[in-house]
Amino acid sequence: MEDRRLRRIEMASQRMSVLFLAILTLIALGTVLRAGRSVVLPLIVAMLVSNIFIPFVRKAAQKGIHPFLSVSVVLCFFVGICLIALVAIHARIVTLAQAFPRYYASLLTLAQSLANDYDLPVNFWEGFNLGDKVAAHLFNLSGSLVSLLSNLVLIIIFMVFILLGAPHFEYKLRKAFSVNSVDRVQSILEKISSQVGRYLVTQTLISAATGIMVWLFLAFFVGVDFPITWGILAFFLNFIPTIGSIVASVPPILFALVQFYPDLGPFTTATLGLLLIQMIMGNFLTPKLMGDRLNISPVVVLLSLLLWGWLWGIAGALLSVPIASVIKIVCENVTVLNPVSALMGSGRTFRREFEKRSIPSEKRSEPN
Repeated sequence: MEDRRLRRIEMASQRMSVLFLAILTLIALGTVLRAGRSVVLPLIVAMLVSNIFIPFVRKAAQKGIHPFLSVSVVLCFFVGICLIALVAIHARIVTLAQAFPRYYASLLTLAQSLANDYDLPVNFWEGFNLGDKVAAHLFNLSGSLVSLLSNLVLIIIFMVFILLGAPHFEYKLRKAFSVNSVDRVQSILEKISSQVGRYLVTQTLISAATGIMVWLFLAFFVGVDFPITWGILAFFLNFIPTIGSIVASVPPILFALVQFYPDLGPFTTATLGLLLIQMIMGNFLTPKLMGDRLNISPVVVLLSLLLWGWLWGIAGALLSVPIASVIKIVCENVTVLNPVSALMGSGRTFRREFEKRSIPSEKRSEPN
């Protein structure tokens, strides 16, 4: 009896040791990721982007095209898009920063007018001096875009090594694993890479379509200033479900209110139109193209946003949901980690599965 009690105490202490060791490992890992973000962040981006181009490089190698040539084509395409995007974003941010104090002054005038009409306090806004602060942040952001070029160089270097090694990865697996297990391991890795690449391409296309729709709607149906800027903002923030859509819709709505006041027609049109676009893209098109399996729980989205945003700032916030989706895809394809994938999901698919199973059983239980 005493031996059994001692054994239980020993097992409990071992479990506590494992728990504390896991917590310390997570803390150490978070510290390393935060301290080394200047190197780790470009590596993560390079690994994610490489999954899009790896199938092209492999197919080119199968057709006898040297990997150096196919990788050069991929990198030229990638660098060209990045440079065009950086130049366009930099120009838009500078223009918006120069005009922002004027719009903010109009917003204060509008708020003062509404406060006088409805006897509301509004003087406390002036103490914050938000106009100058936001304009300064916008100028700093435009300056930080220049520093992104150094990160782009690191991303390109990492991509070169990843893509050049892609055609030979199969042979490394055959050398590393036994004949019985190599096919299974290769199948799992190829499935993960394929799903990750498909997810990233689909999400990018959906975000691009959202940004274009926001731009065209605000430019031709509302006439609000800086429509291209709001389209670019919608493109980036669309990578963050729900939260990103709300944040991306607030600035153009406020600008429409300030620009056309006292006419509330454009403000109402902008609000309803942006809400309709986000509903169509988020509730209909995205589930149709992505499938229910990649739907992530809102709690996981929030926790991922807080974690990666704390570790890597704005870049981490934008990458939070893609990283969470990649983790879910990996867990989905590894049998031992399937429960983690199920817990990360939204649960809609599982609910339908259980409802379908319960219907036949209910029919069988009905009396004849």
